[in-house]
Amino acid sequence: MFYWVMKRIFLGPVLKLLFRPWVKGLDNIPAEGAAIIASNHLSFSDSIFMPLMVRRPVVFLAKSEYFTGTGIKGRLTALFFRLTNQLPMDRSGGAASAASLTAGMEVLTHGGLLGIYPEGTRSPDARLYRGKVGVARLALQAGVPVIPVAMIGTDKVQPIGKRMPNIRRIGMIFGEPLDFSHYRDQAEDRDVQRKVTDQIMFELMRLSGQEYVDEYAAVVKLRLAGKGAVPAEAAGPVASPVPDEGPAKDPLPGAGSGGREGTAAKVEDDGGIAAAG
Repeated sequence: MFYWVMKRIFLGPVLKLLFRPWVKGLDNIPAEGAAIIASNHLSFSDSIFMPLMVRRPVVFLAKSEYFTGTGIKGRLTALFFRLTNQLPMDRSGGAASAASLTAGMEVLTHGGLLGIYPEGTRSPDARLYRGKVGVARLALQAGVPVIPVAMIGTDKVQPIGKRMPNIRRIGMIFGEPLDFSHYRDQAEDRDVQRKVTDQIMFELMRLSGQEYVDEYAAVVKLRLAGKGAVPAEAAGPVASPVPDEGPAKDPLPGAGSGGREGTAAKVEDDGGIAAAG
């Protein structure tokens, strides 16, 4: 009820008036039935503007830190996220991450729309980074389509670290649904998960026009923060993900899952988590 009231009566109309969002391809969102909406991630505000323009409720997986804050601010933040259809996503790996993915699966099982950021975190520089395989695992296990959506200009509205937004127009482009049902019996195959994820990232790159970097955004953020050296294998060259060309047999060029160690391995071993944050 709170979600509907804020979206349709209070917050929604104000945001539409101030930021005048433009939308293309909204008809690609199914009127009913489960689907994953996979988006690039430029800004904290992505999780506000995109659900605002979709007629149906969208449940997002958001990093668990938003739900565990202390003090008045932390509690209000947690309350806001719970009331706006967002689920805590534990990115620490292991059983905790698996439980978070299970929560996302429940949304799909009940016919809902699940919002996911395959990059796993906000882009540090407005480029598009390598996707984590969690989005593929959910799509294959649930047997649901994936709708790619490119957020445009939200990084200018609210850059990382900026609390007050800049008033300017933003946009979004919803692509055609991606059907991976032909891989359904290979849902646990790591190479297939990587192939599916790369196809999703290819569509996001095509829709958004962003430069693609074959490296995890989380690894780049660690390096920028000076938190240790990153293995050379993780810092792959700038390359484009490859569109679907049939059943996966070998890892895609520049997107193999073997040979990475240290920081990069830990980033991917978090269960392929793809959450807002």
